[in-house]
Amino acid sequence: MEVKKQPCREGIVIHSPAKVVLIALRVLVAGLAGTTMGWAPGGDNFIRPLTPALRSRAYGRRAGPSPDGRGENGQKVLPAEADDSATPPLYAVRIARAWIPMKDGVRLAVNLFLPVGAKPEETFPALLEYLPYRKDDWSKQRDYGLHSYFVRRGYVAARVDIRGTGASEGQTPEREYSEQEQLDGLEVIAWLARQPWSNGNVGMLGISWGGFNSIQLAMRHPPALKAILAVDATEQLFHDDIHYIDGMMHADEFELAMDLSSALTRAPDFPVDEQSLAARFDRPPWFLLYLRHQRDGEFWKIPVGALDALRIPAFLIGGLFDGYRDSVPRMLERVKAPVKAIIGPWNHTFPHDAAPGPAVEWRDQAVRWWDHWLKNRENGVLNEPRLAVYMRHWYPPDLNLAEIPGEWRCENGWPPAGLHEETLYLQSDHRLTRKAPTSSVHHLKYISSVGVEAGFWWGDLTPDQRPVDAFSLAYDSAPLSEETAVLGRPRAILQASATAPVANWFVRLSDVAPDGTTTLVAGAGLNGTQRDSPSDPRDLDPGRFYPLEVDLHFTSWVFPRGHRVRVGVSNALWPMIWPTPYAMTTALQLGGREPSRLVLPVVPLKSLLPAPSFRPPVVRPDDSLPGLHSSGETWPGHWTVERDEARQATRVEWRGDDASEFPWGKEKDHEQLTYEVADARSDISSVHGEAETDVDLPDRALVWRTQLDLSSDKTHFFYRYTRELLLNGELIRQKSWDETIPRDHH
Repeated sequence: MEVKKQPCREGIVIHSPAKVVLIALRVLVAGLAGTTMGWAPGGDNFIRPLTPALRSRAYGRRAGPSPDGRGENGQKVLPAEADDSATPPLYAVRIARAWIPMKDGVRLAVNLFLPVGAKPEETFPALLEYLPYRKDDWSKQRDYGLHSYFVRRGYVAARVDIRGTGASEGQTPEREYSEQEQLDGLEVIAWLARQPWSNGNVGMLGISWGGFNSIQLAMRHPPALKAILAVDATEQLFHDDIHYIDGMMHADEFELAMDLSSALTRAPDFPVDEQSLAARFDRPPWFLLYLRHQRDGEFWKIPVGALDALRIPAFLIGGLFDGYRDSVPRMLERVKAPVKAIIGPWNHTFPHDAAPGPAVEWRDQAVRWWDHWLKNRENGVLNEPRLAVYMRHWYPPDLNLAEIPGEWRCENGWPPAGLHEETLYLQSDHRLTRKAPTSSVHHLKYISSVGVEAGFWWGDLTPDQRPVDAFSLAYDSAPLSEETAVLGRPRAILQASATAPVANWFVRLSDVAPDGTTTLVAGAGLNGTQRDSPSDPRDLDPGRFYPLEVDLHFTSWVFPRGHRVRVGVSNALWPMIWPTPYAMTTALQLGGREPSRLVLPVVPLKSLLPAPSFRPPVVRPDDSLPGLHSSGETWPGHWTVERDEARQATRVEWRGDDASEFPWGKEKDHEQLTYEVADARSDISSVHGEAETDVDLPDRALVWRTQLDLSSDKTHFFYRYTRELLLNGELIRQKSWDETIPRDHH
């Protein structure tokens, strides 16, 4: 996953109590809005200030003021006149469209957000956001709201469409984070630095995809790039990204949406000539390419250097409900350049439009960061604690929880001061204690449909964990005698075996309240064949015990007095992870020289440093472009779960819809996915997807639509993907890809 990335990536959670015939439920209402936004009337020199509006989880949530002055999520915001930040707004905003020429003659399209009211001799740093997410329809409104904050404070923001996407020329890239994308990015940075309005300094920022390529380009050390700000991003593509979560196969709405959106031609004219369609519509889907690379290796490592290659100052922002949060402590600990970080109680969103909250204003912090590195101002930003993190306090499972209870704390770096590890051993009577156990073995039958309560990736609010615990090996501590604060990445060390050559293990850490309510705190998984190396998976020897170390994803949590710590171990987490194909029984060995155990990163309840103070988000009444309107959301959409007990089969159906109006026409998006698995035949799993984008223009109607079918047997994946384009209801182009791909230890 911007999923990424999403194009920015966000998760879905499903209620799935056992033995029900049909359960229909809504997933986290406060998830990412599926907004598609548009074209600035008047073209160049259109002057207004902006607002964040992101389509699907590729960008984050949509933000904007409501009539009562609250934010999009109903959270408190500050009006513009209450802005008392250290760098106050001094300028108005002008949008100018321009072309950036590449060495090979291809031109990249850029929307420049320029300060109005500058003195003739003034020059400004440039802030680059570099994305494939269609700056002139999908993200137009969002870009304006995000970047105007910085422009008003003396910056030029550049929103560039990656080659072959949006309004940029050239062919659609063959993959995310391609070599061509990065080479073009180096040219873009150099172009920005030599513009007449530029002071020669460039910063990069972005969420998800934009955060990913900010890190990647910083590792190439372009001379003009002085600092980056990456939100919800990681440098580990195989393990951390959305295609192979924890190194295990994952399929979701992102694959469906990106392989449709990459086929669309530019807005607002949407040409359908042969040259335009050949450059996009006919390009292979990315999901197919990723299925051909099911293990770590050169394919996944080429776009990103090692962390010691990051020598440019980095401001990192993560969310405790985001799938990419592990990169923040890792980079704090290992990157030699200055690193500043905030980790809040958010999903795949910008902090000022957080879901769940509390939302905070972060752009004032970003301006201070940019002022130091791009304007050479000594403002004390490097004298402050490097990390601000939100410590979550207990809450019952609630998919609609608007605000997470807790408090902020500061740390000077990573690991935090006073951290110590506490080890709890898995006992034969299913207790967790500090005492090493006597030797015993627990067995678990593999049930491939287990796990919907854990969500759609390692993020999002989740329901009560008791249904999935019923099909796991679960171990509980005694009621805690005092509050216990956990901060970091818990670890589970398991002595495990399986009766099959391929098996996954999933570990969930939960808080069990006195009434039995069970809240997920953290989790992670491991493909047993990757126990020694994700790039060299090897079959398990049936019946042999292996030491497996599972690093759970970054978390913060304060366990209340009287609550219990629970660890649950299972072999399925569907539909987050594609089921392994063999019927089997797994086992945990509880005693011996290296007994199975849980290791918790425990910290003092309070930091010795003063807590940080964040302002509520600032929302201006003019933070929107006229002539644009949107409704609905493709993500998180709606789920139903159907269980057929006679067949021991489970089906999950998801759908999402949005619609947008522009001065030049209308767009409408529809997406749906159906996952199916049968416990008796876990090798025969499938997902069927359909997506459609309707574009209504004054003189014609266009429909881009796709259909995805992915299924498996014991040894292969079967992939079929079809794109179609209709003009005024008549099919004018169709292209399909049909491939059988061997399963590589998944």
